[in-house]
Amino acid sequence: MKSKTSSTNNLDWTSSTLNLAPKGTPSKSLQKLFDAGVEKLLDLLWIFPLRVLETPKVKPFNSMVIDELFLGNCKLMSLRLAPAYGRKGRGRVQLFNATAEVLDLNSNAQTTLKFFNTYPSFKKQLETMESFTFLGTPSEFKGMIQIINPKINPTEIGKGDHSKIIDYPTISGVPGKELKKLIDRIPAHLWNNPPSNLLIEQRVQADTPDLMKSFKILHGLENGDKKSAQDRIIREEFFEGQLRVLARKLKNRKLSSKKLIVESKRIDDFRRLFPYDLTDDQNRAIRDIQNDLKQGYPMMRMIQGDVGSGKTTVALIGALVTIDNSSQVALMCPTETLALQHFQTIKNILKDDIEIDLLLGSLKPSEKKKIYSRLKSGETKLVIGTHSLIQKSVVFNDLQLAIIDEQHKFGVNQRQELFKKGSGVHTLIMSATPIPRTLQLAQYGDLEISTIRTMPTGRKGTRTRVITKSTYEKYLSFIRTRISLGEQVYVVVPAIEESETMNLKNVEGLVLEYKKFFPDLKIATLHGQLSSSEKSEVMSKFEKNQIDILISTTVIEVGINVLNSTVISIYNPDRFGLSSLHQLRGRVGRGEKPGFCFLLAIDNISKESLDRIKIIEKTTDGFEISEADLGNRGAGNLFGASQSGHISSYRLANIIEHFNVFEEVTREIEDIREKYPEKLNNVLLELTEDTKITATI
Repeated sequence: MKSKTSSTNNLDWTSSTLNLAPKGTPSKSLQKLFDAGVEKLLDLLWIFPLRVLETPKVKPFNSMVIDELFLGNCKLMSLRLAPAYGRKGRGRVQLFNATAEVLDLNSNAQTTLKFFNTYPSFKKQLETMESFTFLGTPSEFKGMIQIINPKINPTEIGKGDHSKIIDYPTISGVPGKELKKLIDRIPAHLWNNPPSNLLIEQRVQADTPDLMKSFKILHGLENGDKKSAQDRIIREEFFEGQLRVLARKLKNRKLSSKKLIVESKRIDDFRRLFPYDLTDDQNRAIRDIQNDLKQGYPMMRMIQGDVGSGKTTVALIGALVTIDNSSQVALMCPTETLALQHFQTIKNILKDDIEIDLLLGSLKPSEKKKIYSRLKSGETKLVIGTHSLIQKSVVFNDLQLAIIDEQHKFGVNQRQELFKKGSGVHTLIMSATPIPRTLQLAQYGDLEISTIRTMPTGRKGTRTRVITKSTYEKYLSFIRTRISLGEQVYVVVPAIEESETMNLKNVEGLVLEYKKFFPDLKIATLHGQLSSSEKSEVMSKFEKNQIDILISTTVIEVGINVLNSTVISIYNPDRFGLSSLHQLRGRVGRGEKPGFCFLLAIDNISKESLDRIKIIEKTTDGFEISEADLGNRGAGNLFGASQSGHISSYRLANIIEHFNVFEEVTREIEDIREKYPEKLNNVLLELTEDTKITATI
């Protein structure tokens, strides 16, 4: 894709970043940024430097201060290179670590410069220089001062007394120095003109700097109070974020969908299909779904609840309401193992009264073709599957309800592809990771949320313990005791094969270890590299108690329900998020027998990591755990394709640290809604045109 012009004079903040190409043809770096979502100049505005520092003056070596940026002039005394084993550069070239001893040109002092992962040509480059300048931060190692990876002849030098060192992060493989070149090409006049927004005057506070002044301060283009600038932009982020949530809700309400209505006695018929009484929370969630389905616009509802709280039961009743209205339902699961489990469970409940199909990527083409035909004709009323449901060859007769299990495990694009299979499709999301109140307000404001807190009666629950090297033998003895009582054990590891670079327990290695400990027991494995039929066979044997110990990766994290399995052991628990550990723990203690969860921290683990996983040992409250996990791992990306971990649509704002600011902004938007309803509505309508904002749930 080529930019239309190489001139930057006529650009505005909505112009394509491709127009920053100096010669009219975007470089590979620029194209990579564009493909990664940095499409407008406005997107560059929100990529902040990692650091902005004043360029220091050249000083003698004896004036170095630990952890303080230093600029020196020197000549090379000696240079040693050693292979950086396991590190390869472009073209698989062996990289080296270099140690340079240099002499100060302003004194007789010497110091050590160390360079990691250099190319072989680095030695020749350095040795051909009679003298050079270096810029870096001194550190201490074994009583000696050294500088790690300093810049050689830095380009920041010689640009005046007020020049700054501005380091940008690497984005999608594009180095920070390339980003800086692009940002430097943003026309100067734009820095004095904020992106147009009809509400900006109502949002600017008298005691905070102008918005564009704040951006200039943080990008190092202007001096000023950095803290005030950050505060101003944090408010801006929360404000824009909440406007986007409102825009998504507005967009959804303007769509039309089929009204799905059933009488209350039919709901009672559906309840009687289950061999247990539903909890008050489950019944409340069912009423919520009933009301949503008859509104005439697409339902956007999340059912959140702890592991084992009965979300699938509620979702199935929603599916039966839809089927009762002569429409189809699709249930999309993140793994084939979970899809198989749902299929078997629902089949047992509904018997042969409703046509159900299981669509998996691993099925034979002939089997898929039959299912495609039944879906297109409308014969199949409920289909359960994985990503295979979004393939182009899948055509529905009348899809009206899409149920997404564990929605955070799917990308936005994948979910959208499923909704496009019908017109005005109702959406029901199931999440076994309870959403903290802060995120409910900030991230899921466009979704209606039903919460199931009450657990089904008769469950004994699960006790959790952290196991270290000193208690490992007792743990193994306990495993044998539980198996001798006829119970079964899950053993979960974070890797299938042994890693050369990380000390992680793996399926293959642990099978050998456990066979040595328990030579008389039946041990099997389950992981993502097995075929669908192999997974089905393993789970069938486990359900029939033909396997004592099942060693698995996290494919068992969600949905697996084998009541006779009472123990789950998780190796390298520090490699998992707290919510994932809680999910895994939910595989046991689901019936009348008590469950036991062991977190095996038997390898070297930091005190910080140990303290973190002990949260799981102390509480079984999924909401409390999700709050802790939110603080540890970040809120995820609210708008766009990436929704996990530290990648966030917030650049400076943190929903935990700045929640008081978030609440202020929320109140401010409500004031604007009362005083300027037309202006607010116009802004929201403009935002609904941005697919990055509205094409996500």
